[in-house]
Amino acid sequence: MILLASKTSLADAAAQGIQREILDGRWAVGTRIPNEPTLAALLGVSRGTVREAVKMLASQGLLQARQGSGTYVRACYDPGRTLQQMRRATLRDQVETRCALETAAARLAAVRHTPDDLQRLEELVQARGQYYDGETEPGFAARDFAFHSEFVRASHNQALIETYLFFATSVQEIIQATVEQCIPEPGQQAHEDLVRGIASGDPDQAEAAVRRFMAPILDALQEAAPA
Repeated sequence: MILLASKTSLADAAAQGIQREILDGRWAVGTRIPNEPTLAALLGVSRGTVREAVKMLASQGLLQARQGSGTYVRACYDPGRTLQQMRRATLRDQVETRCALETAAARLAAVRHTPDDLQRLEELVQARGQYYDGETEPGFAARDFAFHSEFVRASHNQALIETYLFFATSVQEIIQATVEQCIPEPGQQAHEDLVRGIASGDPDQAEAAVRRFMAPILDALQEAAPA
């Protein structure tokens, strides 16, 4: 029998039991999981509870129901756990990841942007403005992130956009940390240079603008890192 977690609803506990089998490698990607009656017996719950648990895991992308065939393992990782682990990473690791994502986005945006994309970027970079003493930091972080997420959208690469949005909370925390921890925050000129890099239509120029933008932050974090 698959052991269920305590202090949770039966459906949640059943979902966790099934998920554990997947994450522990007992049910590999592409494997058809046991049918409802078998799962109900393994979990010690009703078939209705199993059905609800399977729907929960399907919505999370771990399972896939195929009409007339059964339910199959679609992924062997937990997106929620991945996000938690990402948020536990050091600030330097997170900034390096942000740099990699924005570099790739800038290169694509340079060759794929539309006139509407550029107009929106110009509006957002001007709306961002400068951080000033006494300003509410979350307000500044929100304006800054609105600009950065928009130029990622200008890449017109849906997988990259979704990855960046998945990373959104962590990126906003990075922006907040750069203000609170006195890590160099690139100024308005550096942000306007990003727009010019994308508008140039030259991927190398766009990438260079991102790398110049991120260099002071990465250097400061490298100096602060434990030896």
